[in-house]
This record gives sequence, structure tokens and C-alpha cells, in this order.
Amino acid sequence: MPYKILFSDIDGTLLDAQRSLSARTIKVISQLKERLLIIFVSSRMPIQMYYLQEKAGLLGMPLIAYNGALVLGREREVLHSVEISLPLCEQIVALNRECTLGKLHISFYNFDKWYVPQRDIWAVYEERNTCTTPSVETNERVLSLWRPQNKGAHKLMLMGEAPLVEVMWQALQSQMGEQLQLYKAKSTCIEVTLKNVSKLTGIKAFLSHQKNISLSDAIAFGDNYNDKEMLEAVGLGVAVGNARDQVKAVAKAVTEHHEEDGVAQYLAQMFDIEL
Repeated sequence: MPYKILFSDIDGTLLDAQRSLSARTIKVISQLKERLLIIFVSSRMPIQMYYLQEKAGLLGMPLIAYNGALVLGREREVLHSVEISLPLCEQIVALNRECTLGKLHISFYNFDKWYVPQRDIWAVYEERNTCTTPSVETNERVLSLWRPQNKGAHKLMLMGEAPLVEVMWQALQSQMGEQLQLYKAKSTCIEVTLKNVSKLTGIKAFLSHQKNISLSDAIAFGDNYNDKEMLEAVGLGVAVGNARDQVKAVAKAVTEHHEEDGVAQYLAQMFDIEL
């Protein structure tokens, strides 16, 4: 069937080993963007996606950020926004103090603002990977700034040594699991959004603003646990070769490893594009 829209995860899926868009991927996107809507879907914040959109020739296209918690339209207008409330943010900070003596790094994200308590190894690692510079404020200071506006977080990211992350993971699951969506992409990091937020809910929110486009009209690419629902629900869900086994199991197809431009290879074959 003729597909109308393409959703792609970024890290571990669309980007190459250098965490960049390869020439082959850019070529394929440039030839497809007149035939399909191409939407990036990521756990990243919007500003960490704009420069990739620009490189791909997609600047001005809608995007789905924070694992589906924030959806922006062509004018960067908010189409959908779900925040972790201030009281829940405060509970997470308190739980970190209780369970790890505050040893886990907690990053706060809201729209295009990223706050880190200090420029430690975790902040620097994220800076390098996403080409974004955070604001340095203690967790308590961020909460105090947000309190008068009753503002919450689109995402929290907890980072640290694997044993401490596991302790916090268990505590969050047992004490706040009914209120929060937790993703552990790797042993040193937990991404937190509000419960029932997912890339699929972000996609559904985006499609509610579109005419004559449904999930069955969509192709999607992904690699990790937070891509699983998305790949299951669309018309054609494709896992890259490096994807988790559980993700491959629900995909309708599996392409090459992201370091081998798996997305570009699959689309080139599907749409008869010469690489």
C-alpha cells in the first residue's frame, strides 16, 4: 500500500556510529520528503532535534519529543504536551536523596530548557551526544523557579553508576510506578515521563491534527524498548539490526544495523532509490 508518513527514532536508529546523519541517509530523506511526511520521534528535547532536521532538509517539519510528551507542529506550536507535575518531581528528588544519598544526577527538561545540577561527567556526556548546552541549577532551585508558574517537567533523566541506578529503578517502580513511565535504555540511565506517555501516544496526538492519515498509513523505524508500541501499531514497523530482541519480535521487518545505515538501506530498496 502507498504509505503517507514516516516516523523514525533518532539515537540507535537513524544516526550512524558518529551520532550523525550519514550522507546516504540524507540522500534518501531528500528524495522521499516530497512523497512522505517525515517526522522524527525521540526521547530528545526539541532543540536537540532541530539541528538534525536542518541537516536532513526537514527544518520546519513537526516533531515528537520527550518520548511523546511534547508534540510540535510546523510553526513549533504545541500540539500536545504532558508534564510530570511539580509534586511528583519533588517526590523523585526526595527519593533520590533517600535511596542513593543524592548521588544520582537528575536532569530536568521542559520544552527547550535543560537543567543540570552540575557539569559532571553525565552532563558532559549528554552535551557531546546531543550538541546542546544545559543551564546549571540545583534540582531544588529548578523546582523553586517552576513553583510560581505551576510548571512541571516533560522529562527527567536520572544518571549514575549502574548499581545506584538499579536501586533507584526499583524504588521508582515500587513507590511511583503507577504515576510514572520509566525507561531504562541502558544500565546507567533512567528516563522518566508521566504514566502512559509513549511515542505511540505522541504519534496519535499528532495524527489527530492531520486529515486522512491513520496509523495504517505509517512506516516507523526504531531500536529500543520505547519504540516497541510504535512499531507494533503502525502499518509497517521496521526494527534496525541492533534493536532489542523484544523490539525485533514485534516488528514486521528487520533491516541492517544503524551503523550500516539500516534505515536508508531499507527505504532505498523499498522506494527504488540508488544509494
